[in-house]
This record gives sequence, structure tokens and C-alpha cells, in this order.
Amino acid sequence: MWTTANLCDRYSTSSRLQIASPDFKSYGKKSSFYGQISTIKVFEDNVIVRQALKETVNNRILVLDGGGSKRCALLGDNIASIASVNQWQGIIVNGCVRDSEQLVKIPIGIMALGVHPLKSNKNGHGERDIPVCFSGIIFNHDDYLYADADGIVVSKQNLIRIP
Repeated sequence: MWTTANLCDRYSTSSRLQIASPDFKSYGKKSSFYGQISTIKVFEDNVIVRQALKETVNNRILVLDGGGSKRCALLGDNIASIASVNQWQGIIVNGCVRDSEQLVKIPIGIMALGVHPLKSNKNGHGERDIPVCFSGIIFNHDDYLYADADGIVVSKQNLIRIP
């Protein structure tokens, strides 16, 4: 079984890892998850988040850069349920989530800065599959992300093989 601590022990001196600052809390049922990155950059608007998570994928993590806003939630139980059904492994939110008591029942990894009860705007503004930067990491489309209770690490190469 892999852990982010073991990955750091093995690869951090080889410059193969980027390690996120410890800003995130876990909100999903899965406490550890990994996969290839898809990115979205929005600000207080989650229309393209829902569109992306409606796509069926294989072993992907959505990295959602909401600019660190804590004025509304970018993800709730409805969208998280859609993501789980469509086989997303996890979602990292540089912003807030809501419906936290329901999120812990959904079989997906979710990490965010915090919770906020207000839903986001619905204007459809944002960008997809571009490099995003927060918490000391540049997240690129198709890089690999590993997350667990100890943190988040990113690598250009797949560092583990899980059947």
C-alpha cells in the first residue's frame, strides 16, 4: 500500500515530487486516492465543474482552482455524487465545499480549504485543462496526484502501480 509519506521518502530527494502546503482537509469518504490530473480554473462559478464531472473517466483527479475563495462553495453533494458515478477518483478544491455531512458518505476523495453553505454563481466562466498553481504546486493536465491524510504530492510520472 502506498502513502504520501512513503512516496516522499522514496522520491523527494530526486526532485520527482512537488509537495503541497498543508492547507487542505478531507471531506470525501475515500481518505486516500490517486490518479491523473484534469484541471479547471474558476472563480465563484461551478458550471464547468459540473460539466467536467459528468464525463466518465478512468482514474482521474479533478484539480479545481477556485482562487482560494472562501465566499461560496464550488462543490456539494450533488456534483460529488455525479463525479463518483462517473469514476472520478478524487477532487482537490482550492476553495470551499458544502453539504459536508453528505460528502463523507460519497465514495470519492475530496479535499478542500473549508466549507461554506452558499452555492456558487452559475455563469459558466472558467478554463479547463490548463496549468494551475496553488499551495506551492504547479498542477499540469495528465500529471499524477497522490493524496491521503498526510497531504498531497504530484509527479510527472506514475510512481505506483495499483491493480
